[in-house]
Amino acid sequence: MSALKIKKGDRVVVLSGKDKGKTGEVTKAFPKDGKVIVSGVNVSTRHRKPSQVNPQGGLERVEAPLHVSKVAIATADGKPTRVRFEVKDGKKVRVAVKTGETING
Repeated sequence: MSALKIKKGDRVVVLSGKDKGKTGEVTKAFPKDGKVIVSGVNVSTRHRKPSQVNPQGGLERVEAPLHVSKVAIATADGKPTRVRFEVKDGKKVRVAVKTGETING
């Protein structure tokens, strides 16, 4: 797997699935698996029995990982864009294909 074009802290748009069109921030990236966790997106609910740690039990909502191909970096106006790598001043930087602006980070 090559370097991920999406990193932690990036603002992304979901391209497919039940949360299509939603935007959120990447809270965690898994480069080896090619997956990312986006805040408020792909939330799965687990029914938890009461235990010593959680005496109340109840519903536990957790963000599940999404595949990188299902998300794209959002431009300033919130539209999705692809990312390319370019070398500027001897430094490898990420550039938004639609706008041509460099992505910080």
